[in-house]
Amino acid sequence: MADILGTLLTIAILLVVATAIVVAIVAVYARTPLERKYESAGGGLGGSFDAVWMPSAHEAGSERDRQTQRTAPAPAPGDPLGRIDDERIVIEV
Repeated sequence: MADILGTLLTIAILLVVATAIVVAIVAVYARTPLERKYESAGGGLGGSFDAVWMPSAHEAGSERDRQTQRTAPAPAPGDPLGRIDDERIVIEV
């Protein structure tokens, strides 16, 4: 009887620890800003999770990607020149 009770207690402790680890990972992932979720190579795993469980986050990520890949409009000949900040040309739209 003591062996069965010990085995059940060990299983219960392992389940509680595993559940706590999963909850901690999900809590940290949920608090991460959307811009940082997709910076690393592991973002693809988070993207599939978002597509299933949080479609609005997946749509926001897709929209962010579309806007990041857009090119800036070329200035017209009469437009004033942009400014230079730290060796980068800034074109104000």
